[in-house]
Amino acid sequence: MFKVLTLFIVITYVNISNAAGMIDDPLLTMVKVDQLELSDSDKNTWDAQAWIGKDLNKLWLKTEGELTSSDVEEAEIQLLYSRAIAPYWDAQIGWRHDLKPELNRDWLAVGVKGLAPYFFETDIALFIGEHGNLGVRGQFEYELMLTQKWVLSPEIEVNLFSKNDENVGIGSGVSDISAGLRLRYEIKREFAPYIGVEWNRRFGNTADFAQQEGESRTHVNWVAGVRILF
Repeated sequence: MFKVLTLFIVITYVNISNAAGMIDDPLLTMVKVDQLELSDSDKNTWDAQAWIGKDLNKLWLKTEGELTSSDVEEAEIQLLYSRAIAPYWDAQIGWRHDLKPELNRDWLAVGVKGLAPYFFETDIALFIGEHGNLGVRGQFEYELMLTQKWVLSPEIEVNLFSKNDENVGIGSGVSDISAGLRLRYEIKREFAPYIGVEWNRRFGNTADFAQQEGESRTHVNWVAGVRILF
């Protein structure tokens, strides 16, 4: 099902882009590594995205994950078709694949991404799993320009699920909330090292599953990393 959906997304995007190419609408690309960071708890993370497309239609690739002692503990990838629906807002549909933890999981992804009032970067997605599990993820970020070079960025992420999936440590209800505060210095717009702090809290059965694996419900990490834009 999900392989067919991926093929459909690519074919739809190519057809629409070819039609749009009949007018003055150049093909553009973007690669953005939001987070490539080390933490003081030996858990290191990445969060990156890329797109190719034109003004109205784009093909997105998103990936994020976590490493511990050089082993990948969590990793996911998303392939999405995106269409502009309003100024600063895109609707997205596609496929999410969880590579880690085992067992692998596939989801239909439907969401919106854009700039909310007061310039909050917003990414909200609904995930429909193969076994009837539904997930909702909300990500919100704000950039406060302290100077032309220094940028303070608070952010928050919330995950919810409709069912327990003990095999991958997911509990029903509010699964986890993370909040971070990062201060970056833009050597230039495309390259900015940063430092920060991140708080994460697991809830309900997700917290219980984590404790069974010897992990805590709550942890706070100091982080340092780099933000890259191509």
